[in-house]
Amino acid sequence: MHIILLGTPGAGKGTQAQLIMGNYGIPQISTGDMLRAEVKSDSALGQQLKTVLEAGELVSDDLILQIVESRLRKTDCANGFILDGFPRTTPQAEGLDIILGKIENLNLKAIEISVPDEAVIRRLSARRICAGCGKIVMPQESTPKKCDDCGGDLIQRDDDKEETIRHRLDIFKESTAPLINFYREKGVYHKVNGLQTVDAVFADIERIIK
Repeated sequence: MHIILLGTPGAGKGTQAQLIMGNYGIPQISTGDMLRAEVKSDSALGQQLKTVLEAGELVSDDLILQIVESRLRKTDCANGFILDGFPRTTPQAEGLDIILGKIENLNLKAIEISVPDEAVIRRLSARRICAGCGKIVMPQESTPKKCDDCGGDLIQRDDDKEETIRHRLDIFKESTAPLINFYREKGVYHKVNGLQTVDAVFADIERIIK
């Protein structure tokens, strides 16, 4: 089971990846998480990545492909994986094709979780992250100040501010949206309505991957 989750920032890819991982025992591979870990390490590369990510720009294709290929070689990917937030450009998809060509019994599904722009902006503007444990919190009505898990302060990431979100959506439309045609031509593209409840979206995804 080899799954690519497509969709705008805030479409719910991470949430659905967690559900797939829990139910099917394959790892979620989030380039965003890998990049943020590098930023947190405060290495020279991490400092460069921080500037790119906070501006809502895309990291270079070559660097991302190196990071992803290294991750896919790990033993926990032997029975499949979920790519969350990758590929983001057609050149990345072409590079990924080369990587996937080395995998036996490839069973690829590219699933887009579709959510309108204004709904994405509302979601991400409200999102908070715990400065202590890193938990992401999506407030339903009001924004809490402390994390329920560890009591840490809940803060807004720079890339969750409205101006940056709109810039990220513009980048998505220009660079990432063409992936839909790329995977449609391969016959592996599927689309689900991301405005449904989390459980309903997952049920749609299960119908595709089973």
